[in-house]
Amino acid sequence: MKKIDILILKSFLGPFVLTFIIVAFALLLQFLWLYIDELVGKGLGFGVIAEFLGWGAATLIPLVLPLSTLFSSIMTMGAFGENNELLAMKAAGISLPRILSPLVVVSVFISIAAFFASNNLIPVAYNNIYALRDDITKTKEEIKIPTGIFYNGIEGYTIRIRNRDENTGQIYGVMVYNHTEKRGNTSLTLADSGSIKLTADKRNLIFNLYDGFSYEEPPRSSSDTTYPLQRIGFKKESMIISLDSYAFKRSDASKFSNQVMSQNLKQLNHARDSIDSVYTKIKLNQLRNLLYAGGFTYPSQFDTTFQKRVKGSFPVDTILTFESAFREKEVIEASISNLINTMVMLDNYVIDEFSYAYPLRKVRVERVRKFTLSIACLIFFFIGAPLGAIIRKGGLGTPVVVSMFFFVIYWVIDMIGKKLAIDGVITAALGTMISTAVLFPIGAYLTWKSTRDSSLFNAEVYLTFFRNLFKNPLKRKIREDE
Repeated sequence: MKKIDILILKSFLGPFVLTFIIVAFALLLQFLWLYIDELVGKGLGFGVIAEFLGWGAATLIPLVLPLSTLFSSIMTMGAFGENNELLAMKAAGISLPRILSPLVVVSVFISIAAFFASNNLIPVAYNNIYALRDDITKTKEEIKIPTGIFYNGIEGYTIRIRNRDENTGQIYGVMVYNHTEKRGNTSLTLADSGSIKLTADKRNLIFNLYDGFSYEEPPRSSSDTTYPLQRIGFKKESMIISLDSYAFKRSDASKFSNQVMSQNLKQLNHARDSIDSVYTKIKLNQLRNLLYAGGFTYPSQFDTTFQKRVKGSFPVDTILTFESAFREKEVIEASISNLINTMVMLDNYVIDEFSYAYPLRKVRVERVRKFTLSIACLIFFFIGAPLGAIIRKGGLGTPVVVSMFFFVIYWVIDMIGKKLAIDGVITAALGTMISTAVLFPIGAYLTWKSTRDSSLFNAEVYLTFFRNLFKNPLKRKIREDE
């Protein structure tokens, strides 16, 4: 490898890594803001939150990687042009395709890595995200017992505190109903004062109560008419309440492995074949039932070949002729009944469509999208590198504006295409590749213009063109005659 190749690679990899980190961090903040309500107030440890954000960052790769490729390629070639390094290379006899060749190799490796990330890393990330979200949702919020009301936020207990000293944390006028045995209000503890604290593992809540009484009604049979009552006074009593239902508990992450976003290419192929075979049989049954509901006793009544084998001709001219008004009424009522049955059946088919056709379209879309990330990285490179060579501006100004412009176009078209494909308006291949089809000609055109040292973004060229266009035609003719 020549020194110029090493120089070009270093100039590209630095902005690429920096851009990847910055964009990933910015999108991760948006991801955190989206789920902040589910994380706050649950008493989650730092490790759980960090793991959740880590898997969330992995799911952002389809957005981060193409944008980083586009931004770094514009910045690299723009810096070369702004510092006249690109001009010096061309003056030394090095063509632009030769200058771009090491970057093309790197972009190919980035595209290959993008495919493996899309097929191997992102499904695992989504699987863990789904599992963690489910576990976090099941985790109850931290205990905050208000004053002056009956609080039943702790399972099996109803607690009332008259007031609380905010400075010392001491509580006064404590009333605790124990409903853990599910026998009603048969166990009550009253205390003049007390304190509350959590154990170190946050699995138990300890009530230290002072100067009170405990009232208990023991279990009795239905025939027992006596109501014995136990009343025990205390100077100090400690009550331990289990908080196992509040603690964060991990569940089996594999329960979300059947989600479309949690499957790799092999699993998606298997899911497609399974759903497609079932859906094909369902469609045949739907068609047969629809024909019967429409009044066709045999589906072969639609078959003209079968009709030709029937003796005699079909009386087309007399098809709407009836023997009597009563017979006409019967036929019309039967037709209306068949029509109503058909409409009801079609409404029921909507459920089957949502149960089979909709998941099948999602699977088909995700199968193709495993490859679109790699293609997007390549296309964005062939847009960014020529643009940088043409505009000849480095730094964080013009490259950021141009990068965001093209990326927003790509993202909007990609989202629209995906939505249309999942809804069945267009095919999965067309819906997922439409963004590529729009940007590919742009990349090819910019690459072609950059290899010819085009002044595509030189404002002076356009100003000169319009000045010549709107000059006085008579003066132009006199100048031409001279």
